[in-house]
Amino acid sequence: MHGDSPTYRQRGAELGGARQAAAPAAVAVPQALAPWPRARTAWYALIVLTLATMMNFFGLYVFPLMVQSVKRDFALSDVQIGLLLGPAGIFFFIFVGIPLARLVDIYPRRIILGIGLVFTSACTVLGGFAQSYGQMFASRIFVGVGGSAHGPGCYSMLADYFPPARLPRAFAVLQFGFIFGTGLAAIVGGALLGLVAAWPPTHVGPLLIRNWQWVLIMVGTPGLAVAVLVYLLPEPARRGKVAAAAALPVRAVFREIGRRRSVYFPLFLGLALTSIEAGGLLEWQPAWMMRTYGWTAARVGFWQGITFFVGLPLGVLFGTWLTERLAKRYKDANVRVTTLLFTLAIPCAVLAPLLRSGLPALILGSMTGVFGIASAVPQNAAIQTITPNEMRGQVTAVYLFMFTVFQALGSLFIALFNQYVIGVDSELWKTLCFTAAIIMPLAAWAISRGIRPYGAEITRLETVELSRT
Repeated sequence: MHGDSPTYRQRGAELGGARQAAAPAAVAVPQALAPWPRARTAWYALIVLTLATMMNFFGLYVFPLMVQSVKRDFALSDVQIGLLLGPAGIFFFIFVGIPLARLVDIYPRRIILGIGLVFTSACTVLGGFAQSYGQMFASRIFVGVGGSAHGPGCYSMLADYFPPARLPRAFAVLQFGFIFGTGLAAIVGGALLGLVAAWPPTHVGPLLIRNWQWVLIMVGTPGLAVAVLVYLLPEPARRGKVAAAAALPVRAVFREIGRRRSVYFPLFLGLALTSIEAGGLLEWQPAWMMRTYGWTAARVGFWQGITFFVGLPLGVLFGTWLTERLAKRYKDANVRVTTLLFTLAIPCAVLAPLLRSGLPALILGSMTGVFGIASAVPQNAAIQTITPNEMRGQVTAVYLFMFTVFQALGSLFIALFNQYVIGVDSELWKTLCFTAAIIMPLAAWAISRGIRPYGAEITRLETVELSRT
């Protein structure tokens, strides 16, 4: 239903009134029946993009393991830590996320992705040289610049590498970049923090490098090499374009989203709400385990990594299997499955903070992530399926914008609630329980509002395609 089907050529007429003069095309429009890239080329590109995704998340999720050390060495409050965990990383996303995604729709995506990964990795390394809270905050701000283009670029490229029938599986494999990135961040990051725990502060010229800062330097450096592999990828021909212009103007994209708001809005709102819970739990889980159960960073990292490596791949496989199975019966399978998975995550998120033993609490809490990663497969497939090529990067950026911003707000909300309502560091578990009990049911309800409109849109697109063949 996407790719080079007549569906998108028909949408050219539908979008005619909304389209304004776009920037000159930087990439030639391919012929409608251009062959798909060779399977070997597509899978190599998928592996490289998955590796790049892993490096993005590796540098990002090592940092939560350090929050107790950062708080101690810079004499910070929970709110200041919450700002580092969340809002610092979204500042760039707010201001340049959509513009960078527009570049994805116009210029070679491999270049945008390669530069973004270089920037993210370099800024992670610079965090290892921060001498104050302000400098650390600045480094976390600029880490977000690479991530703001990464998702739209990867999804757009994969939709041009793989035919529609194989796209959900390609997205499922891409999720392993997140799994291995977060899993290795937990295990390797925790082990490295344990290794450097006894290191005394080191003076490098006028700079004082604390032991945990060496870990940031170590984990940021490999991303520079992976960026080269991304840059060398072959750029696939763009498919599914509704016009010769490289990309629709931002204003026209938002107008089109508004015109199909019954389809897009539930997807955006459901993702935003669940991101508050997912972001808060993931970012604050190490602090929760340390404060409530007395665990060390190394122990949290080890067990958190184990649950990631065991649970999240099962989540991806389960989400892919369930989506493909229900797609045989329902045209709205992508959104239907997402609603079901959001619902299954509710009891896990609410009950985990109430458990008295650390390991069972960590395992049950991680089940929230299992169902979350499972829902990512149908969510991403839903967006790519109904979105034309020249809007794809920008619409994906809006979608990921909701995820990133509300994930960051989740981290800050937990910090504010715990500091000003609960008022006791060791009772962080109460805040986590409260957030899950309120936010997760709302998320499941919101995404469910999109089931019927999404199914109707799929039916309409199939009808248009049949009429053109």
